[in-house]
Amino acid sequence: MTTYGLTDEQQMIADTVRNFVEKEIYPHEELVERTGEVPGEIADEIKRKTLDLGFYACNFPESVGCAGLNHLEFALVERELGRGSMALTHFFGRPQNILMACEGEQVDRYLMPAVRGERMDALAMTEPGAGSDVRGMKCSAVRDGGDWVVNGTKHFISGADHADFIIVFIATGEDQTPKGPKKRITAFLVDRGTPGFTIRDGYRSVSHRGYKNMILDFDDCRLPDAQVLGEVDGGFEVMNTWLYATRITVATMSVGRARRVFDYALNYAAEREQFGQKIGRFQGVSFQLADMITEIDASDLLTLAAADRLDRGLPANREIASAKLFASEMLARVTDAAIQIHGGMGLMDDYPLERFWRDARVERIWDGTSEIQRHIISRDLLRALGA
Repeated sequence: MTTYGLTDEQQMIADTVRNFVEKEIYPHEELVERTGEVPGEIADEIKRKTLDLGFYACNFPESVGCAGLNHLEFALVERELGRGSMALTHFFGRPQNILMACEGEQVDRYLMPAVRGERMDALAMTEPGAGSDVRGMKCSAVRDGGDWVVNGTKHFISGADHADFIIVFIATGEDQTPKGPKKRITAFLVDRGTPGFTIRDGYRSVSHRGYKNMILDFDDCRLPDAQVLGEVDGGFEVMNTWLYATRITVATMSVGRARRVFDYALNYAAEREQFGQKIGRFQGVSFQLADMITEIDASDLLTLAAADRLDRGLPANREIASAKLFASEMLARVTDAAIQIHGGMGLMDDYPLERFWRDARVERIWDGTSEIQRHIISRDLLRALGA
């Protein structure tokens, strides 16, 4: 495994989380895959053990009582969590980092309970008619006295089934520009149980069973100014900051999952015999293994380098997009190759490979599709030349 010149402390972080996943997550995966549910007692146990380990909300700074890991160190955490079921590692606890924008009483109501593991959050941006086109969102908030009245729907909202409150991005106005109308967006903190706000079951997905997506409905839901996170109409800036972290997360978790898949393929190739010899001796298999590990290592280095740029205060938009694009597409190729090496057994549920294969498909869609990443990369390259 590539180490990217990690310090002893950074390697210890990676090793600690990997051991946690193998011991506390792997044993429950089959149950979650079969039932599509995470039993409450298992969720609570994972959260408690994460708190005991000192890793809960490790993406938050020491100023709020957390581990204060930098971007590269947190990428290592997410990489190792990527080896396990997302439905279970969700309870390892990494609140949305944009909660650091909380001010005044929001700190005690949302930020501190979230980092202490007392309240769980989720984030809502996507709508039925606004996925990659964030500015096309129709969920809107209109001023009425001292309140905002919200109407509309969000969907594909991960983690909302367990959330005590949701960070919701809502259109709060519109500007006319030479390129047409442009929505102004504001982030709101919305508590579960707020009148006019409903959380209901979403769609059944073949990817990441047990890690559910939910639908949020707003029907004349009244929110006071105290629920605005950051500045009114400043949600797009908050959103861009958040997307840096989530895209690195997708990339790192893709690397972690790919390494687990690769281990299955490598061991199978070293043990399985056909035509009187181990199948790993056939170039048709051994060359696939060579390609797989090369792509995995390249994705790992690309992702850690992007995180390192953030730590050094350097522009990283293109590098993060490249990491997300390459790592998510790499995972698809690696899982497919691992199934090919296993032959028909690769598609049987005796092995978890078919699960990894299904899970891999969504990584090229959420947190910015591959097409969006290519747009970001190409625009960054051409903009420098005035094109």
